[in-house]
Amino acid sequence: VQLQASGGGLVQAGDSLRLSCAASGRTDIRYVMGWFRQAPGKEREFIAAISRAGVNTGYADSVKGRFTISRDKAKNTAYLQMNSLKSEDTAVYYCAAATAPFAQVINTAGPYDYWGQGTQVTVSS
Repeated sequence: VQLQASGGGLVQAGDSLRLSCAASGRTDIRYVMGWFRQAPGKEREFIAAISRAGVNTGYADSVKGRFTISRDKAKNTAYLQMNSLKSEDTAVYYCAAATAPFAQVINTAGPYDYWGQGTQVTVSS
């Protein structure tokens, strides 16, 4: 499956952005979808994940209550709604897809099989 992330940009602190991750190819297979980010000089960080049916979600503590992950199965697209953005949210954001069970892909990048190209989010303070 191929993943295309979009929706990044330059915003001010307190603003909102919605990232999209469009999947193409083997979309007949249901994947757990995840979002990660990587700031300069830092390791890639887990942000959020959503189960195949969209029933279960998980978030990093750093974004809990501000970010919301969702998916539209008909459009083969996952979203990351980001509210109350802070300067420390500045990073390249990546979406990823996993065939592993949902419980195994929370808070870790290892089990993800496919990755998008990343979209830059810059939050000015």
